[in-house]
Amino acid sequence: MHFSSFLRVMSFNIRVNVSGDGLNAWPYRKDLAASMVHLHQPDVVGLQEALSDQVDDLAARLPDFAWVGVGRDDGACQGEFAAIFYRRARFAFLDQGTFWLSKTPDVPGRLGWDAACVRIATWAKLRDTASDAEFFFYNTHFDHVGVVARRESARLLLKDMHARAGALPVILVGDFNCASDATPYRWLTGGLGKIPLRLYDAQTRSARPHHGPTGTFHAFTGIPRERIDYIFVTEGIDVLRHAILADYWDGGRYPSDHMPVVADVILKDLP
Repeated sequence: MHFSSFLRVMSFNIRVNVSGDGLNAWPYRKDLAASMVHLHQPDVVGLQEALSDQVDDLAARLPDFAWVGVGRDDGACQGEFAAIFYRRARFAFLDQGTFWLSKTPDVPGRLGWDAACVRIATWAKLRDTASDAEFFFYNTHFDHVGVVARRESARLLLKDMHARAGALPVILVGDFNCASDATPYRWLTGGLGKIPLRLYDAQTRSARPHHGPTGTFHAFTGIPRERIDYIFVTEGIDVLRHAILADYWDGGRYPSDHMPVVADVILKDLP
C-alpha cells in the first residue's frame, strides 16, 4: 500500500570552479553553497556545473546525503556533473543512469547537434522508505548556444522519461538555458507529437503564490536577468510551494551566479 509523500526538491546551478571568478571563485563559495542546502532542507537536489572536486566538497559538507552522477566528458570523473544528491536515511536507491544530449545518447563525450558544450542528463530512481512511493528524479543542463540542441534535448528527455518511468511520478530539474516562451519549454509543458508525456512548471502549478525573484541567473549581481532554471513535475505530483532563493551574505556575496529553485511537492497516492 502506498501513501502520499511530501518532498522538498531543489535545482541548484553552483557555477563551475573557475579561478578567474576572483572572490566569487568556488573556494570562497563552497561553504555558502552547502549552507543553502543545510538551511532550506531539500530532500533531493539536482546540481548543475559541478566538477568532481565541487561534488566532493559538497559531499563532505553534506554527510546526510548520498549522490549519483558522472562527468560529462568521459562518463566517469572528467567534466561537469549533473549530480543528484538525496537524503540517504529517507530514500532507498533503486537505479540510476546518465545519457548524453546528442544523437548518440549512450556514447560519452559527444556534442549534440549545434551545441557548444557536451551536455548530459542524469536520473535516479528512488523509493521513499516512509511511504513506499517510488519516483524518478531527472537533472539536466541544456546548452547555452545551440538552439537546435536545446530543442532536441527536450525531445530526447521526453522520450527517455516516457520509456523509463512509465506511470511512476517524474520530477525534472535543471538549467534549461531558455525562457518560458521558447520551444524547449513549450515542448516539455505541452507535449510533443507521439510522446504522451506532459510536464508542468512547478512555479505555475504551485498552490501558493511564488516566493522570491522572477529570474534565476544574476551573474553574481543579485539582480536576476531571466528565469532559465526550472523544476517540472508530471501529473501525479501536486505542488504546494515554489521559490527562487535570493539568499546572500554580508558584502553581497552569493553562493552562485544562479539562484537556487525550490519546490515543496506531494507524490499522490498510488493504486
